[in-house]
Amino acid sequence: MNRALVLGGGGVTGIAWHLGLLRGLEEAGVPLGDADTIIGTSAGSVVGALVAAGVDLRAAVAAQQVEVPAAKPGSRTASGGSRWLTAMAVLMDPSVPPREARARVGAMALTADTQDEAAYLDRMRGLIPVSDWPDRDLRVTVVDTADGRDLTLDAASGVPLLHAVSASCAVPGLMPPVTIDGRRYMDGGVRLGAGADFAKGADRLVVIAPMAMVGRDRILAEMADSGAERTLLIEPDEAAVAAFGTNFMDPARRPDAVRAGLRQAAVLADGVREMWI
Repeated sequence: MNRALVLGGGGVTGIAWHLGLLRGLEEAGVPLGDADTIIGTSAGSVVGALVAAGVDLRAAVAAQQVEVPAAKPGSRTASGGSRWLTAMAVLMDPSVPPREARARVGAMALTADTQDEAAYLDRMRGLIPVSDWPDRDLRVTVVDTADGRDLTLDAASGVPLLHAVSASCAVPGLMPPVTIDGRRYMDGGVRLGAGADFAKGADRLVVIAPMAMVGRDRILAEMADSGAERTLLIEPDEAAVAAFGTNFMDPARRPDAVRAGLRQAAVLADGVREMWI
């Protein structure tokens, strides 16, 4: 039996909710981190790297509960939500083929006034306490800014883990695209799915998607495309969405988001256990 865990995008609050949910399920005796395959997109790539590396989720959750100041009005973080909404308008336009839409957003990402790529990589290094790919089947979703092509990177790709995760998290207009082998890659979240279609061959599939509310149909289509016999989509409930707030990049929302994940895990544990174990 092959089990796949897919972790979708969702910014800073998505990372916190992911970690709370996974730790809560672990406490309930449902360790989703023992999946045979872990696929991470954007925020999910950070969490996927942590889980695949065997990082202590209890400590990771504790770190998310540290109170920090809210994003200041006018800062890059505070404007992240509005910039993402601009990209979303392009990505969700039904008159534009998905790959073409992604290429248009890629062009926007390349010309946006963002921080230096080297500085961005240094900042991301603090989120990932491991430098090498874990000895697990970990896959990270990215999108080519030039042509909208989407792909997953893994240990066999030869791409450093830091660069793969940073590219997957490079929100257009907020973070700079990351250079890999002469090409520039951006946030895998511009697919508006979760990457479940990259889990072909799995018998059981769990998808955790912080932003399912804006891409549920695509995520469900991905899950069907995976061919998995048993599937489960976990998405934030109403209380979790409220905990996220309106800016998914606001670090001040992390404590509420991680607590929402812990609480929701307690509600979902029996159903997840039945499907997974």
